[in-house]
Amino acid sequence: MPSPYRALFAAPGSKAFSAAGFLGRMPLSMMGVGVVTMVSQVTGRYGLAGALSATLALSAAAIGPRVSRLVDRHGQRRVLRPATLVALTAAAGLLLAVRFRWPDWVLFVCAAGTGSVPSLGAMVRARWAALYRGTPQLHTAYSFESVVDEVCFIFGPIVSIGLSTAWFPEAGPLLAACFLAAGVFWLTAQRATEPVPHPDERQGGGSALRSAGLRVLVATFVATGSIFGAVDVVTVAFADERGHKGAASLVLALYAAGSCVAAVVFGLLRFGGAPERRWLLGVAAMAVSMIPLLLVGNLPLLAVALFVAGLSIAPTMITTMSLIEEHVPRARLTEGMTWVSTGLAVGVALGSSAAGWAIDAAGARAGYGVPAVSGAVAVVVGFLGYRRLRRPAAGRGGTVEQHSERDVRNLA
Repeated sequence: MPSPYRALFAAPGSKAFSAAGFLGRMPLSMMGVGVVTMVSQVTGRYGLAGALSATLALSAAAIGPRVSRLVDRHGQRRVLRPATLVALTAAAGLLLAVRFRWPDWVLFVCAAGTGSVPSLGAMVRARWAALYRGTPQLHTAYSFESVVDEVCFIFGPIVSIGLSTAWFPEAGPLLAACFLAAGVFWLTAQRATEPVPHPDERQGGGSALRSAGLRVLVATFVATGSIFGAVDVVTVAFADERGHKGAASLVLALYAAGSCVAAVVFGLLRFGGAPERRWLLGVAAMAVSMIPLLLVGNLPLLAVALFVAGLSIAPTMITTMSLIEEHVPRARLTEGMTWVSTGLAVGVALGSSAAGWAIDAAGARAGYGVPAVSGAVAVVVGFLGYRRLRRPAAGRGGTVEQHSERDVRNLA
């Protein structure tokens, strides 16, 4: 591991909470695809499977920020354990309902309840922020967590689909639930690194969405999430049309691998200047990288194009986390990070739906027009909101880079 990453884990407790966060984040990439695989195998109804997956994603998008707001006020341990128990109970109900062919409405109720799963990525990043706020190490920490995210998305779907198809239909979602339980209860057992809660609602100025900068980030990432949702669906259809549907998982794994490589390299670099400018360039790069997908004609070229496209994802996400830390009051940091994940989840649902319609109407290759249009929308929203990102929230301490420059001047 390069030295900046090794130095990152010198802080007591950092290895343990990062490992717990990795374990608890695996369901993020396993549950949705696991539900689709499970329901389609048992019932043969792909429409029902897709609707349940969308219900789970939208429920998480609606409930997640509220759970994180409670975490900011009352602490991770007091909130995450009850919220996780609700999610696990609903997930168990979903598995039983599929196994015993209960009515469809029961499936949707259970899928909605499973959406109370907490955002472990936001919880771990909040712990890093509490450790390294105002230092260059925070940039490295956010980069490392992006690597963890991508590793989850590389291996999670493969494990979930593989278990459900090779063992029994409920195996993938069941393992995802076990990962969630183990990760949350391990993380919340670590009290020494838990961020200090802010029980006074007025201290954070209400919802984190009162920040104009955060609203720009969330709106942009709805469009960005549409890119991700559309690419997943269209790539599966593209591979299916060419008689190699099973290769779709490997091609999508390369998409995540590109982001993973970029995250590792990005974490080793130090940047000066305004982070919002780098963020806008990252959004533009993500949009431009969708254009070659419209031109590819076979799976090997598609794999190369997606790997290259993935290179812009992690740097943009890492810079987004730095902007959230700058624009959102400290008492609402976890909620602010979760709102970006919410925007992504909503975008994924919209993008996957739009891509499905495009594929039915004009074929898989034309379906790549959906992520291309989504990228263009993301750039437009980013440009329109750029000025708001240049105005930090009152009382914020500045970006990681600004802190670093100030510290150097003070030492001099």
